[in-house]
Amino acid sequence: MAAKLSTCFFSHGFIGLNNSNYKNNVDNCKKNVNLRLLLLPSRSLLPASCKMRQRNLSSHPKRKQGKKPPSERIPTSAKLQPNSDEETEPENSVPNSVDMEHIVNNETTVKDDVDTRVDVEHIDEQNLGTLSASAIETNRNVEHDEQIMDNLTLPAVTKALSINRDGGLQLSGVQLEDLIGMIKNAERNILLLNQARVHALEDLHKILSEKETLQGEINILEMRLAEADAQIKVASQEKIHVELLEDQLEKLRNELINRGGSGKSELELDDNQNKISNEEALLARDGHVHSLSKEVDSLKTENLALKNDIQALKSMLSNVKNTDERMVTLENERSFLESSLKELESKLSVSQQDSSYISTLKVECKDLWAKVENLQLLLDKANKQADQAILVLQQNQDLRKKVDKLEESLEEATVFKVSSEKMQQYNELMQQKMKLLEECLQKSDQEIHSYVQLYQESVNEFQETLNSLKEESKKRASDEPVDDMPWEFWSRLLLTIDGWVLEKKISNSDAKLLRELVWKRDRHIRDAYMACKEKNEREVVSTFLQLTSSQSSPRLYVVHIAAEMAPVAKVGGLGDVVAGLGKALQKKGHLVEIVLPKYDCMQYDRICDLRALDVMVESYFDGKLFQNKVWVGTVEGLPVYFIEPHHPNKFFWRGQYYGEHDDFKRFSFFSRAALELLLQAGKKPDIIHCHDWQTAFVAPLYWDLYVPKGLNSARICFTCHNFEYQGATSASELASCGLDVYQLNRPDRMQDNLAHDRVNPVKGAIVFSNIVTTVSPTYAQEVRTAEGGRGLHSTINFHSKKFMGILNGIDTDAWNPATDIFLKVQYSANDLQGKAENKAAMRRHLGLSSVDDHQPLVGCITRLVPQKGVHLIRHAIYRTLEMGGQFVLLGSSPVAHIQREFEAIANQFQNHEHIRLILKYDESLSHYIYAASDMFIIPSIFEPCGLTQMIAMRYGAVPIARKTGGLNDSVFDVDDDTIPLQFRNGFTFITPDEQGVNGALERAFNLYKNNKESWQQLVRNDMNIDFSWDSSASQYEELYAKSVARARAAASRT
Repeated sequence: MAAKLSTCFFSHGFIGLNNSNYKNNVDNCKKNVNLRLLLLPSRSLLPASCKMRQRNLSSHPKRKQGKKPPSERIPTSAKLQPNSDEETEPENSVPNSVDMEHIVNNETTVKDDVDTRVDVEHIDEQNLGTLSASAIETNRNVEHDEQIMDNLTLPAVTKALSINRDGGLQLSGVQLEDLIGMIKNAERNILLLNQARVHALEDLHKILSEKETLQGEINILEMRLAEADAQIKVASQEKIHVELLEDQLEKLRNELINRGGSGKSELELDDNQNKISNEEALLARDGHVHSLSKEVDSLKTENLALKNDIQALKSMLSNVKNTDERMVTLENERSFLESSLKELESKLSVSQQDSSYISTLKVECKDLWAKVENLQLLLDKANKQADQAILVLQQNQDLRKKVDKLEESLEEATVFKVSSEKMQQYNELMQQKMKLLEECLQKSDQEIHSYVQLYQESVNEFQETLNSLKEESKKRASDEPVDDMPWEFWSRLLLTIDGWVLEKKISNSDAKLLRELVWKRDRHIRDAYMACKEKNEREVVSTFLQLTSSQSSPRLYVVHIAAEMAPVAKVGGLGDVVAGLGKALQKKGHLVEIVLPKYDCMQYDRICDLRALDVMVESYFDGKLFQNKVWVGTVEGLPVYFIEPHHPNKFFWRGQYYGEHDDFKRFSFFSRAALELLLQAGKKPDIIHCHDWQTAFVAPLYWDLYVPKGLNSARICFTCHNFEYQGATSASELASCGLDVYQLNRPDRMQDNLAHDRVNPVKGAIVFSNIVTTVSPTYAQEVRTAEGGRGLHSTINFHSKKFMGILNGIDTDAWNPATDIFLKVQYSANDLQGKAENKAAMRRHLGLSSVDDHQPLVGCITRLVPQKGVHLIRHAIYRTLEMGGQFVLLGSSPVAHIQREFEAIANQFQNHEHIRLILKYDESLSHYIYAASDMFIIPSIFEPCGLTQMIAMRYGAVPIARKTGGLNDSVFDVDDDTIPLQFRNGFTFITPDEQGVNGALERAFNLYKNNKESWQQLVRNDMNIDFSWDSSASQYEELYAKSVARARAAASRT
């Protein structure tokens, strides 16, 4: 242990430093200095193991006073004692009573009138030496009390510490009694260290305050030094000027002497006399210069003295810093001693435990050796037995091989014998068949002769029939529908007729007959319209009325009331269904119209002939009548009505379709306004088809309010595209659109099954509709369970007779790789080279690697919501990368944390050569991804129908889908033997987890990489599957017709 001693003396100024006589009793001829301070008591930082002794220091000579002005002297608070002679040594200075009072005020931690002598032994880290410490006396005029620190012996602590530093040596050589004594001494030393630490901290605060005072004095001295330097510079300049003048004076004197010797004129003498007088003046000035020089010299000496003072103060500051460092060192040594004591105690207890534990281990070791010897004997015996068993086993294997060879030869002989017998039987059967064939040939000759005669007769009959058909076709040619006009033409005619009805220009009965002509695409109305192009509206109306004399009734008149329609207002699959089903029914000859809200965010460029009718439709809401502006136009050849409410809340001017706080009010208002439009326009539809909760209000509104008003010709069909969204809200909200809350908030009507204070629009539509459908047969079964029905399973099961699932179709005109304008190269099932070119082009467009043309590309286009299995999509990204494939995702999420999660994944793979995530919806890019993908993943947790798997197959991307909902009705596994071979079109999995995704992905990758021919055939089969709306529209057509027929039959009975 190294203990350092620091003794520092600071004050605002030194009172005196006096040398005393040498004393005879000082050890080793060391000096003794009696130091006295006014402002601070002397301090020494002592280790606990130090002894008390005196210390001698050489005296510090006092600086000469010189001629320094009073402002440069040390402050009067220091009370410097004057000396009689500057050259002699200063006398011992004694503080007066005022000084002693100042000392007592500053002393806060020691007792009054303390007389302390400290002997310090300095302990080096390697050699233990002793240094004498200074003896400090402080006398005060208060009550006298003496406090002396107990003497501590160093050897015991040193010995214990040296044992600790050696890293824990063996304790066998140290007597237990000595160790206990050392520990007790160390504990006492620690207590003394703590006391010394308290005093040291108190002294430290005083040192810091003195340090600040000294710093202020240093600053004053530096300022005075700068002023002295400036005075020196001025004096130097004056001295130089005086020297120049002295030189000029000397020259003048020499000239005067020279001129006086040559006998000049009196005038010149007068001039010289004047010069002499001037020179005398200069000499007088020179005397002043000399005095200035003396003053400069005195300033220089004073300046040197100031510099010496500054150096002394700086040395004192360095001593203060050293004192701080020594304080830290003492604290570290104290903590080190404490830890050493704790380690010694722990090692002592451990050594006692170890000694007893070793004796028990020795006994156990002997037992273990005996057991090991026994085990070795047993092992030798077991090895011998194993060698014998191996020999026996080898012999048995040889015998087994011989037996196998004998059995094979025996089986061959048996097979040969059986085959020879079968050959004989086969020959006999062949002979019998040949006889039968000869008989059959004879009979067939006879039959062929008779068939030829019949054929000749049938040809004659066919010729006669053909002639009659030609005659009939000529008669019917004038009555056939016109096919040379687009659907937009007929839709425009319908809208024109409806405008005339609303504007009261034609009657409802005439409008009905004209609509029937348009519905049949009658040649006469086409010709009438073409002939009236140049006429005014009144002449056109009269011409059309002439066509209403003899017309027959139409087939079906269907009005769709919906919140979406592709492509003008599309959020999800609902918009595709409304447009696709409407066009399919129109192609089948039915009259189809669509009613939509007029959103401000629609794609108006996709609406043809958009115009506002010169009429306002009033509808009831919140106890008032509000006007609605009606716009008409055609979308994809279908006539569409757009309702723009003039409501102060601007229901459909929000910049988005859904997601507003008042969606219940917005769409209940629209549902009533749509029915009001049908009523005021005098329409008599056969079917009103409403979709999802947004227009589910139509069903109860129709039967409760509008049938009594005369709008009673229609049957209501309701389609729920996703039972997860039901629009349930507080029952009081239902009164806004005019429905009776008291009558409808009942368990058998609109009351929500999960909360009786809420109403459920979807439940109301199920109860009040004549036809209820959903979008796939499997989903129709799933929603009849508690898990799938989301609380409506009991209501659905109660009305199960009118409920069924019809699989949606896709618009095969919009999704056709042979005509798709978004693709770089169009292609078909018979020419797949275009698909490879689109794949390469999309890789370049997205910055993906194109090194391996045969590297599989997995696509995914979806909304990132929990229903779509976002965790499985995330897993598929990484699994595809592990298996050596590429992955492209297109889609976004309305759920904030899911969007952030996939943004992080997109950033991770931002510049990756095999992964790309585009977190938005891009119509043109979606076509590109369908065409470029080899596989398409749809890992939905539940999926009512799903259109992406159908579109993917249309473009030759093999689907990888979970067996749920509409996916189960459209994707059939290639390895499922229960499915006919011609219907197998993809890869499926059942469990919604990572293992399920892995299994389907691995099977798809194996087929793609290892059997290229089978993969190409699978792609062709998928592209040839018919997913158009024809089949689905036929099922809806059948439902419509049956419902209308039942209604008409019931009306005829009444």
